[in-house]
Order: sequence, then C-alpha cells, then structure tokens
Amino acid sequence: MDTDQSGLLSVIVPAHNEAPGIEHAVGVIGEALAPSGMRWEIIVVDDGSSDGTFDRVRALARTDARIKGLRFTRNFGKEAALLAGLRAARGDAVVTIDADLQHPPHLIPKMIQEWQKGCMVVDAVKRSRDNDGIFARLRARLFNSLLSRLGGIDLSNSSDFKLLDRAVVDTIARRLPERERFYRGLSDWVGHRHISIPFDVEMRVQGQGKWTFWKLVALAITAMVSFTSAPLRIVTALGFVTLIFGFAVGTEALIGWSQGRAISGFTTTICTLLILGSFIMLSLGIIGEYIAKIYDEIKARPSYLVESAIGVEDEEAVTSEGTLLGVRPVSRYQP
Repeated sequence: MDTDQSGLLSVIVPAHNEAPGIEHAVGVIGEALAPSGMRWEIIVVDDGSSDGTFDRVRALARTDARIKGLRFTRNFGKEAALLAGLRAARGDAVVTIDADLQHPPHLIPKMIQEWQKGCMVVDAVKRSRDNDGIFARLRARLFNSLLSRLGGIDLSNSSDFKLLDRAVVDTIARRLPERERFYRGLSDWVGHRHISIPFDVEMRVQGQGKWTFWKLVALAITAMVSFTSAPLRIVTALGFVTLIFGFAVGTEALIGWSQGRAISGFTTTICTLLILGSFIMLSLGIIGEYIAKIYDEIKARPSYLVESAIGVEDEEAVTSEGTLLGVRPVSRYQP
C-alpha cells in the first residue's frame, strides 16, 4: 500500500438525475479533500440520467482536469455504476460516496488517515438515521439483519460510503466475475483489515431519493442469492414440516378408520391441500430466484454500456468488461 502523502486518491460518485446538485456535490467533495494532502480525482458515473447531469459534469471537467465522467447508455443501476467507477479509478485508494451528500465528505480525511495506518477497507457506518423516515429505518434494519444472519457477513448500519485500498479495488473490479453484484457484501467478503467509522446521515441537499421500494426489494434478493444458500435450506425445512404434517393427518385418518368411525375428511383435506400448495409455490419461488440469477450469469452480458467518457485514461477498463472475465467488449461513442 502506498502511504505517501503525494499518492493519488480516487473518489467515485454514482449519479442518476442529479443535475440540480451535482456541481455543488463535486465542489463540496473537492473542498473536503484539500486537507488530506493527497492528489485526487473525482469520477462521476452518470447512470443513464435524463436531466442533463452529464452535461454539467462535462462542463466541470473542462475547467478542472481532476473531474472526470462516464455516461451509461441507459440506467443500469447503482451497483453497475460503482463497478464502472472502480474499473476507471487510478488511485492508490478509492472512496465511494453518494451524490446527494448524505454521506458527509468531511469524513474522507479521517478515512485516509486510517488507510495510511494500514487498514485496507475503511467502512463508514451509520450511527443515526434521524433524517430518514420511520419506514426507511425499519426497512434498512430488516434488510441488514436478515442478510447478516443468513449470509454470514456483517452489514449492521452499513453503507456504500467506503475507502478501499488499491489491492481490494483490483480484487473486486477485476477478479470477481459475477454480474449480479452487491458492493457492500463484496467489500466485506474479500477480507483484509477492516475498520469502521461512524457517521450521522445528513439531509439530502437537493432532489429526491432514487431508491423505490421495488428497487430495494430487487437489491435485497440479489444480495441474498449472491451470498447465501439459506433460502434453499428453508425449502428443505418446509419439506420436513410437510412430511410431519402429512404423517399426523394420515395417522389420525387410519386410527379413525380402524375404530370404525366415519372420516369427516373434507375440512382436513382442504386445509392439507392449501398448506401443501402454499409450501410448494413458496419453494418453487425460492428455487426460481436462484435459477434466474444463474441464467443472468450464464448470458454473460456486460454489467453496463458506456456511451461517453471524459478524462478517463484507462479506456479498456471502462469500455469493456475485460478479457480476464471473457466478456464481449461494450460499445462506446464519443460526444
């Protein structure tokens, strides 16, 4: 790890329809980096915005060569934007931060200090979420708790606000072949020396949050399927429950028949069919999610397509998934 104060720090900022605040966000991040004493670059990854976000990034890049940008052909999602940023980053250390400034940029110098002490991954964890609604807090708590228990990775109050050493970046961006990604989980899975720094979630400066309920559900499913096979074991458990239930019902029917009693049967049969049908459909749904993810991986489509790039030198890293992963190159068009 290069701990020289003159080392390069890359800051990745995924953005989707952030035109009203992207210039302010880049300015605040740049000011926060000044005390670090490191050279820096800010890479804004425009995830298919429709509001002129990339035009404003282009204008910033023309006045400051340290500001760089990528634009996707469409909205591929935050995970793809983070991956593209990691592949484009040249820094000895890389910070990922949200464009809405709910991740406080003034914490970055402290993260750099921990990295210079030898920490390979510096996690910024949420100490409080008072600026989030009650539903958002409950949703995040449930998601993190389920994945932490089932997946065996610690996601308590986790966020995408992290600092990664160059070696960790290369592992995540180059050596892990999956297309369906969960950045928070991967950064924990790779191991290395971690340290956590707490922060309070700030108010969003401008615009509105882009995470809808269904987008969060899709991310939760991806995370669950990517990091644990526990749901498949639930299917096995349901099978045993069904077996025990069926054995109990069958025993009761045989006892009634042997004693010459009429078997009422109808209500029991209906309840049994409903329970068995529910278990079967639930099991098929869980198995189907895993098969769907396998299908997506086998197709081997690129995680993203880059339409435009500004100031990014490593074009091979940006415009293709890389020969290491054996994926077809994606198209790129210069404005």
